[in-house]
Amino acid sequence: MVTARDTVSDKFSGLDGGADDYIVKPVDLGELFARVRALLRRNVASLPPILEWGHLRLDPGAYEVSYAGVAIHLTPKEYCILELLLRHGYRLIGRRTIIQHVWPMEESVEEDTVKVHLRALRQKLKAAGAPENFIETVHGVGYRLCKID
Repeated sequence: MVTARDTVSDKFSGLDGGADDYIVKPVDLGELFARVRALLRRNVASLPPILEWGHLRLDPGAYEVSYAGVAIHLTPKEYCILELLLRHGYRLIGRRTIIQHVWPMEESVEEDTVKVHLRALRQKLKAAGAPENFIETVHGVGYRLCKID
């Protein structure tokens, strides 16, 4: 991640949000290239694991999502929301948390934006065969994946 945000909390957020490295602008190009080369030398075995919830499968290494073998094409924001939900499973995630994770550098994202993206994500999951309540809404609190029996 290359950014102008330079506070310690910004760095924590960026790294905890999935960045492999955090560089503050202005950046020396030689240092940037050296850091990229170091990341490329990392072992391929460090690829993130495939996330599964029932018949849903998200492969972060290949950036692919499927439900019961049916490929689902998601926008980058839908993908990020789904990945966040999968990483938290049945635990509730509030809209503010989703905004902080999916839109970390944008200042004015409204909670209704989350609702719009979740509606589209639910429609795509349903079209692939997922139950209508695959992503549950707990009104006034947040969202979570449905329980798997």
